[in-house]
Amino acid sequence: MTQYPTLLSPLDLGHVTLPNRVLMGSMHTGLEETKDWNRVAEFYADRARGGVALMVTGGMAPNAEGGVFPGAAGLFSDDDIANHRIVTDRVHNAGGRIAMQILHAGRYAYSPKCVAPSAVKSPISPFPPQELDADGIEKQIADMVTAAVRAQEAGYDGVEVMGSEGYFLNQFLVEHTNRRTDEWGGSYENRMRLPVEVVRRVREAVGQNFIVIYRLSMIDLVPKGSTWDEVVTLAKAIEAAGASIINTGIGWHEARIPTIATSVPRRAFTWVTKKLMGEVSIPIITSNRINTPEVGEAVLADGCADMISMARPFLADADFVAKAAAGTPEKIAPCIACNQACLDHTFGGKLSSCLVNPRACHETELPIATAITAKTVAVVGAGPAGLSAALTAAERGHAVTLFDKADRVGGQLHMAASVPGKEEFLGLITYYETAVATSNITLKLNTEATASDLATFDEVIIATGVLPRNPGIEGQDGPNVLSYIDVLRHKAPVGERVAIIGAGGIGFDVAEYLVTNDSPTENLAEWLEEWGVADPAEHRGGIDPIGPQPEAPSRQVTLLQRKAEKLGKRLGKTTGWIHRAGLQMKNVRMVGGVNYERIDAEGLHVSYGEARENPEVIACDTVVLCAGQLSERTLADALTSQGKAPHVIGGADVAAELDAKRAIDQGTRLAAAL
Repeated sequence: MTQYPTLLSPLDLGHVTLPNRVLMGSMHTGLEETKDWNRVAEFYADRARGGVALMVTGGMAPNAEGGVFPGAAGLFSDDDIANHRIVTDRVHNAGGRIAMQILHAGRYAYSPKCVAPSAVKSPISPFPPQELDADGIEKQIADMVTAAVRAQEAGYDGVEVMGSEGYFLNQFLVEHTNRRTDEWGGSYENRMRLPVEVVRRVREAVGQNFIVIYRLSMIDLVPKGSTWDEVVTLAKAIEAAGASIINTGIGWHEARIPTIATSVPRRAFTWVTKKLMGEVSIPIITSNRINTPEVGEAVLADGCADMISMARPFLADADFVAKAAAGTPEKIAPCIACNQACLDHTFGGKLSSCLVNPRACHETELPIATAITAKTVAVVGAGPAGLSAALTAAERGHAVTLFDKADRVGGQLHMAASVPGKEEFLGLITYYETAVATSNITLKLNTEATASDLATFDEVIIATGVLPRNPGIEGQDGPNVLSYIDVLRHKAPVGERVAIIGAGGIGFDVAEYLVTNDSPTENLAEWLEEWGVADPAEHRGGIDPIGPQPEAPSRQVTLLQRKAEKLGKRLGKTTGWIHRAGLQMKNVRMVGGVNYERIDAEGLHVSYGEARENPEVIACDTVVLCAGQLSERTLADALTSQGKAPHVIGGADVAAELDAKRAIDQGTRLAAAL
């Protein structure tokens, strides 16, 4: 008897039956743009072997003007069709099914040639779009239909027509971006004409035995977005036009409400999809922040949808479904929704991967093969770097001993997990504990390894992490001064008024920890209220007219940095704005360009600029030092002085914030090469 009877039950689409209710949602990884089709094929085939019912590719441009960026992948020629056939054949040979997403970016296209229903510039693009005339609209329809036909010729099992997230088709639906007065604008019937016509003509072109998914924006989360009645009207028209499935889109890219970051509660928007259940007879897919089989099963059992879509969890673990079906969900590497190696990479023009699984999108160039010669390997430090090295080395057949002076594995992940909005790190720690316990690793906790302890090992890996940097401020040894470790790890008492020195990722985390009583990530109703999300049946676009209503801050916090630049500028590309907005809602004062003069009983004395002008006292009860880190290399240096050549990874190698992404990648790659 399966633990997940609904999740793992088949879904009949008429001409084909899917083996379970799990869709791998579309992600733009950048793989197709590499032109390495073996690499693309292996990425998708790996997920097919892992048991997912149906996959959707990253968005393929129907034409040059519709590409998300110049040179975006698409099916423009016979060569493209042949290359994509490599992918579909590999997926089918692995027992899977795959659909191609047709994505027209509209005014979101990063190009001066972008087009839209009206010449209304996007706030997230520097390029004003060109308004399409009637012939131009007809060209876009024809190109999308051609893309669907070419996808069918390339062996895809279906297509997904991207109509959400504020892209081209979505832009026609709302009056803010569609100011036309012809048959493509004005009334809602006219505004929805384009997506309906695209689906109708795609279905006509591909026939009945082909999956056609329409990605429909259920809640726009932008001012003047669609009403719920409009959403239902569109869904019914899309069904009548011939769609096989309706997939859920949540929020436009320009929305100022987070939708997939780690601070968003799990299944935060499935209640929206549930509102559509019963309005149409074709299957409905729900999405966003579903990252465990337990959550997926509950969503389906609650009647929120017929199928669930997960994207990034399949970066974290290609075998997600297979492990759920085998009754070993504890072995699933969890997606923590950090965005650091996936979306941040995508929007930075880099190939996507995954913080917890560096092999994602690197399957062909980072193989984990059985070692030709098994070695004895010592790993010192059971933080992210050490754990990834130890587990990878053990997987390859090496005899691994893992040392750590703490009583649990996880290292500084424990501090991250204590920050409100980062509760997903708890699941990552649990996963690592399970992985180590079920491996052949010899674990020695509460053990501070010495050079003599390591003398007999063939290979020694030092992953001893970092130490807080000493900022050298007069008075920092006073009783009113704490380090971030005192606060996050040791839970030291902190006063009502706090000055935080250092506004990197750790400073922001400490500020969030200090101003938050109860984490809204753990309470959906509170989270929706904090960000001003409303029922779209009551307020257009799901925007509460009152606006965000956060809980009052539990402390008065001032966050400071030496750099004379916007605080948080160097945080994650896709999540930094969330951290800044969250602290601003809690009235955190953010101050840059300061000199730290001294700390005394009054508080923190600062001045400004090179001339050290405008002295000010930041009156506070507690000062928290988050002024950077230094590599902890004591053991590594001792070994080196003895003529040994240890491998040094993670923070012990480079003390750059608490960079788990780099640490895990480095540990995995080192162990793969031993």
